Amino acid sequence: MTRIVIIGGGPGGYEAALVAAQLGAEVTVVDRDGLGGSAVLTDCVPSKTLIATAEVMTTFDSSYEELGIIVADDTPPIEGSARVVGVDLGKVNRRVKRLAIAQSHDITQSVTRAGVTVLRGKGRLGAGGQAADGSREVIVDGADGSTETLRADAVLIATGVHPRELPDAQPDGERILNWTQVYELEELPRELIVVGSGVTGAEFAGAYQALGSKVTLVSSRDRVLPGEDPDAAEVLEEVFRRRGMNVMSRSRAESAKRIGDRVEVTLADGTAIEGTHCLMAVGSIPNTAGLGLEEAGVKLNDWGQIQVDRVSRTSAPGVYAAGDCTGVFMLASVAAMQGRIAMYHVLGDAVQPLNLKTVASNVFTDPEIATVGYTATDVSCGKMDAVEVKLPLRGNPRAKMQGIRDGFVKLFARPGTGIVVGGVVVAPRASELIHSISLAVDNNLTVEQVAGAFTVYPSLSGSTAEAARQLHIRKREDSDS
Repeated sequence: MTRIVIIGGGPGGYEAALVAAQLGAEVTVVDRDGLGGSAVLTDCVPSKTLIATAEVMTTFDSSYEELGIIVADDTPPIEGSARVVGVDLGKVNRRVKRLAIAQSHDITQSVTRAGVTVLRGKGRLGAGGQAADGSREVIVDGADGSTETLRADAVLIATGVHPRELPDAQPDGERILNWTQVYELEELPRELIVVGSGVTGAEFAGAYQALGSKVTLVSSRDRVLPGEDPDAAEVLEEVFRRRGMNVMSRSRAESAKRIGDRVEVTLADGTAIEGTHCLMAVGSIPNTAGLGLEEAGVKLNDWGQIQVDRVSRTSAPGVYAAGDCTGVFMLASVAAMQGRIAMYHVLGDAVQPLNLKTVASNVFTDPEIATVGYTATDVSCGKMDAVEVKLPLRGNPRAKMQGIRDGFVKLFARPGTGIVVGGVVVAPRASELIHSISLAVDNNLTVEQVAGAFTVYPSLSGSTAEAARQLHIRKREDSDS
């Protein structure tokens, strides 16, 4: 029986464990904080649960006037509508933590039912390298202080990341926070400064703005979400500003310090910004130190991330890696796929190497931004020869009915064949709408096939079919000319 040891119980680790157990391996997962990892305990599940509450608040704010809903207090005389809806952040955060723990418990039950052994502790590779029989040594420092040595035919490293911190902006868990600490807040920050305009910063900035905080978003770049589609980022930044957020572009934070019950953030140009709280969202650091990786022959890049190929192999025989610690694509879905692919490869099952051009991703702001396949940057730099159509949602009948005025559907297709190679959706619940485009990209469907499939009328998904129809017309015009 093949012996598998997995260090780290996040999506890459527990999904790999389930696959390996199903394929008949003897599997041990070494986990420090609880199965599910940061994705379940401090990142994806908690943040999206918080955002779910913010989404309700945003829907209410944008609908009660547009759709004719009247909300008023009971103090006569009632002159008109007045917002009386607020949020109990302590209650919200208690729900967040409760759901995260419940999800971790469910994962643990699934894994143990599959026959996987779970050890609570910290794992690391033994210094001896690969033994004569091809096995690897894994040393487990248990939570109870014990030390245990395991032998494995293959090891998977899936240890994730932790928040990056600036030397002069150390989180204290009360006023200066990182994204793992915000769920301890009992009261809504009156004035929140969010440093960092990547996915994490944008999501939290939008969520707290919706919950009722006065938010300042500090971005070192010229726009929010610099890694996303430029048109999508432009829409989101315009929405942020319209809703009252102070977006400070080209502003690099150098320090954050407490002054009584206030926080002062100093920018590189000497400007000082004050608020009641500060959230630092300035990236992440891979959890690769102290694991004996380099001593075992595992190569790391300059950022400390583990270098892997498309089947999750590292440079050391018998050692695989998955998830954020590899820096391949910081998504739970990609981590899970990397872990599964590693086990298929180790255990001799049919394996399809990781293809990042079929990965669908989503930014959980309001509106959401979902993408799949080749991007506008790929097209502009010549990496992919494609034509595009962008269809604003304001012309969609369902969007009009729901009072949706921001967003669009964008498709990229090959000019000759019409094969769909990418897409972007900016809309409420874009994470659900991207699936049809993801299927098209994954299966090399043409714009004619996408346009020919029935959609419900009225529906937001109708805009995807309409965009495909417009690309088909453009293809015909190009061929005629």
